[in-house]
Formats: sequence, C-alpha cells, structure tokens
Amino acid sequence: MSTTIRRAIIPAAGLGSRLLPLTRAIPKEMLPVGDRPVIEHTVRELIDSGITDITIVVSGDKSQIQEHFRPNPALADRLRADGKDAYADAVQEVGDLSRRGHITYLYQHGPYGNGTPVLNAARNFGDEAFMVLWPDDVFVADVPRARQLIAAFEQTNAPVLALMPMDPGDSQRYGVPVVKEDLGGGSLRITGLVEKPKPEDAPSHYAAIGGYVLTPGVVDELREQTRRFEENPVGEIYLTDAINAYAAHRAVYGQVIQGRWYDTGGHLAYLTAQFAAALAHPEYGPAMRRLAQDHANDGTN
Repeated sequence: MSTTIRRAIIPAAGLGSRLLPLTRAIPKEMLPVGDRPVIEHTVRELIDSGITDITIVVSGDKSQIQEHFRPNPALADRLRADGKDAYADAVQEVGDLSRRGHITYLYQHGPYGNGTPVLNAARNFGDEAFMVLWPDDVFVADVPRARQLIAAFEQTNAPVLALMPMDPGDSQRYGVPVVKEDLGGGSLRITGLVEKPKPEDAPSHYAAIGGYVLTPGVVDELREQTRRFEENPVGEIYLTDAINAYAAHRAVYGQVIQGRWYDTGGHLAYLTAQFAAALAHPEYGPAMRRLAQDHANDGTN
C-alpha cells in the first residue's frame, strides 16, 4: 500500500435538509462562510496539504459547485478591461484551484448513506490510501487539519480519524471513539466508534469530526456492506460501520486535531461559522467586533 496521500474525496451529494429553507435552491456546499463558499474552504485545505487529485461526489442538482470552480477567462478578461484587476485576479485564482487540485466530479449512485459516495469514488484507487473530508466543515489551524491527518498516517500506515475533545454532555451529537491506547502527541489507538451515545455510555471524551485517511481495507468493508444491502435492501451504507468492521481485526488510529472546528450543517452552527469568519477577517473583523459590542451595550438580543 502506498504511504503517500495524494487523493481526496469530498462527498457533496447530500440534501442539506437541516439548513432548509436556505438550501431550497442553493446547495449547502455553496453557502458562504466569510467571502467564499464553504466547500472552497475544504478544497483549499486539501490543496494546501499537498493533495493533487480531488474527487467531488455530487448529485444531479449540484451544478453550481462545478460552475464555481470552472475557469472563466472571459469574465476575468472583461473585468480587466474595466480596470477591475483585483476582481479579475480573484476569479482567475479560484479557477486555478481546479488545475492545482485536479478536481473531477462524480455523480452518486447506489444506496443512501455516507459510505456510498466514498465507495463510488474509491473503486479505482487500487492500493492507495486516500482522504475524505466533508464539504460543510471549516477548520482554522496553524497546520491544516488535512496535513495533520497525513502526518498521522505516515506514522501509522493505517486508517486515521480526526478527533477533538468534547464536553461529555455533547456525546449524543457525535461518533465517539473507543480508545484502546493513548500513544501521546494526540495519537490514539481506537477499536471502533459508538454513534451518538448517551453521556453515561460514551466510551471516551473525544468526538470524531469528519476527517479521515482511509485504506483499501475500509473500501473492502464498504463493498461488503453494499453487497449485503443488495441482497437485503434495508438501512443505509455508513462509513462508520465499515470502519468498525475493519477495526475489529486491524489497527485504526485517531488523531486529536489542533485547531478550531466550525460545522456548518445546522442553522446555529452555520451562523456561528459565518460570524467567526467575519471576526477573523483582517478587513471586516474590527467592524464586526464593534457591531457585536454595540449590540451588547444596548441590550439587543
């Protein structure tokens, strides 16, 4: 198995139902966080971490994603002709991401569940390990989350899950890893995940937060799940189930990520991510802080 991670999958075929009515006509991946769509944060994180091949798995109503990353030299030329060089540079730079990350698109097919897009995209990866990141997460870190996961894989040569410490009372929101051994430096040997356990049943105080380095063995487990589904079409194909099946007999690791995580999958989480991005912006941040302070001072809710 190759020890170099050069491929990544971004599953972007979901309905975004938790964000309705925002997502009635706009894919959730195209909602802005700061001055760019949320999926662009994920693409940039991967490219900045050395990933050279990105597959975005989409459904039939996600053409706006392709359009966003499609190079548009005609628009850039028109902006330059109008003397708007900064805008032209921005348009050209986003289009260049498709080349730098060699972005390709794949239409999802198969049973419902978050394991299906991973299997769709990984069928032809051979013996390569690869990364999976969701398109509605934003990480702010000195070292990109993806690079931290790659470094963990290079040490373990085994599947790695992104983890963060959690408040025990939040366990019913996350997959919680079963920790076998703390290896130091944020590296944990894990034997599986428990989905959304009650606080008293949580096997650890860490949460799995949607970033993975996966190996061909996990893909084999997804194939087996899909085979069983075809024989008895009940339930969904979950990546967690495949990881648990793999971890029952082979090594799986978690890496505690250093940084700040923003999940944009629900209304409050999305607003929090948007506000945090505005506060962190070098140009807009001071004005946003003044606005927040003014609201605090006048008692506005």
